[in-house]
Amino acid sequence: MDITPADKNGRLLKSATYASVATALLLVGVKFAAWLATGSLSILASLIDSLMDVMASFINLMAIRFSLNPADDDHSFGHGKAEALAGLAQASFIAGSALILFMHGIERLASPAPLQSLGLGLGIMVFSILATLILITFQRYVIKKTNSTAIRADSLHYATDLLTNVFTIIALLLTRFSWGLIMDPLFSMIIALIIFRSAWQIGSQAVQLLMDQQLPRGQREVIEQIVLGHQQVLGMHDLRTRQSGQIAIIQLHLDLSATLPLVEAHSIGKDIEHLIKESFPGADVIIHQDPVSISARMVDTMDSGQ
Repeated sequence: MDITPADKNGRLLKSATYASVATALLLVGVKFAAWLATGSLSILASLIDSLMDVMASFINLMAIRFSLNPADDDHSFGHGKAEALAGLAQASFIAGSALILFMHGIERLASPAPLQSLGLGLGIMVFSILATLILITFQRYVIKKTNSTAIRADSLHYATDLLTNVFTIIALLLTRFSWGLIMDPLFSMIIALIIFRSAWQIGSQAVQLLMDQQLPRGQREVIEQIVLGHQQVLGMHDLRTRQSGQIAIIQLHLDLSATLPLVEAHSIGKDIEHLIKESFPGADVIIHQDPVSISARMVDTMDSGQ
């Protein structure tokens, strides 16, 4: 049996979600050990962030498995928007974790506490950075192949984790100085603000997809070039696009000569549909053919040129 592009994308998406959950669980374990050993609020901030990762990645896993289900009688356009819903849920979790971290930072600023076992804490944070880098590299590959909203949201969050881990290491190093005790809670608050910004970006993108935002301008221009590049097409109008999970939904009207037989007009529509699907694999393409008088077309062209 031949493996279709949709099947390949489905396997990549599932692999990315499994890798995300496994990495998040690993990081929770090592950061929990580091927090117990050091008592660092910055490490606790990173730990809470990783706990949110576990929940968000699990939601991603369930949503992507659901989004890959084919269309049915109740969902004729498929289940792709489950990815956007997962992104929105992620944003909620991430924003909640940011608020918790910020409040802990304020509390610790009021009563700074010395840290223990800094060497162990630093080593674990370096390990966390390396594990996160490996995951992000794989996620970027999956995003390039699938353009998945849910994986992009997950990857953006883990990219933010890299920055939070670096800040945590800096905070741990600064606590070696007598004045450095306030650095640990201060950096945890900075991390909280970065996490909240990440939540805002993820949530905004998910909302736009749920609101059926058009495909990016560059992709719409590709569609126009394909359509207008056909020799028998006189023009096009009413191009409407949106993304539903892995499926690009494209609708447009073709301007064809009114003298063309119905069979030939239908054949031209099928040719263009095939060309669009070559550039947008798995796309749902709907084309409506509009008859246009050649003489009327020439008059319109002359009027527009005046």
